[in-house]
Amino acid sequence: MTAAIAKEAIIRKSFISDHISTIYFGGGTPSLLTSDELMMIMKTLSTHFSIAPDAEITLEANPDDISADKLLEWKKAGINRLSIGIQSFYEEDLLWMNRAHNAIQAKQCVLLTQEAGFHNLTIDLIYGTPGLSDERWMANIETAISLNIPHLSCYALTVEPNTALDKLIQKGSKADVDQQSQAIHFDLLTTRLEAAGFEHYEISNFALPGFRSKHNSSYWQGKPYLGLGPSAHSFNGIIRQWNISNNALYLKSIEQDMVPSEAEQLTDEQQLNEYIMTSLRTMEGCSLKRIEERWGKKNVVAIMNAAQKYVQEAYLNLSGNHLILTKKGKFLADGIAAELFQLN
Repeated sequence: MTAAIAKEAIIRKSFISDHISTIYFGGGTPSLLTSDELMMIMKTLSTHFSIAPDAEITLEANPDDISADKLLEWKKAGINRLSIGIQSFYEEDLLWMNRAHNAIQAKQCVLLTQEAGFHNLTIDLIYGTPGLSDERWMANIETAISLNIPHLSCYALTVEPNTALDKLIQKGSKADVDQQSQAIHFDLLTTRLEAAGFEHYEISNFALPGFRSKHNSSYWQGKPYLGLGPSAHSFNGIIRQWNISNNALYLKSIEQDMVPSEAEQLTDEQQLNEYIMTSLRTMEGCSLKRIEERWGKKNVVAIMNAAQKYVQEAYLNLSGNHLILTKKGKFLADGIAAELFQLN
């Protein structure tokens, strides 16, 4: 598979600029790759693309995959940032989420990572799970702060239709999520992390100064990106492309020098709505000046008309030429963004 991914990078070189400022090994379980496999992909990218000297190179890892030897291998391969799927530092939460690691590993992996010289790291935490008390959620946050983790990605538990969790909830085997509880957890999270010096720079992301995710920020800023491998998505500013998810068909197509994918060209309206959705999630907000320059003044007028009630109800602030979500508006970000969408 890694050889196929490397080959796809060569085939699709022209999809975006050949200058790379971030690389992200994510999806599936990239922490299971060997150092040789990682180095082979990195060598292919450095041969066919121009990688910035200060490029952010992130690898997603599960806590139970992290060891001192693995960390040294990752550093040797050029990885300089780790994203660790911790989810919680408490055993009962991890058991409820059916995670492979335990509470001891959750803390130990962070300490091992730091001892190996990885100081640019982020962890995932989940809130709003049934049975998660306010006190235990706060204890999770305090643990992350005490471990000197410079970046946190924190997500409210969502239940997707027809998933195993959804079916268990429908049967009554597991409790459903409580949106009011999630709202309280979100408020506790933002208040405590901001007091600890973190920037709430995107709805689900918090960073100490200098530790924002460069890679994810490029998504929210609408910059082009190239995704490689089964199910990977790419975007060049106008065209969105996604590879098939079937591993066998993907490998067979790459052998024949073809990338098995589908694509769509975004209309001006779709590009505007995507900008509204992504920019509104950031602390800088949605630039009305950019909208006027790119999509015309009539769209600014329409957006402001739709936004007026949210400004009056203190869900949105108009700061200069930017619409910015207030603290209470952030928990309703997606719904507010949808109300501002322009539908011709």
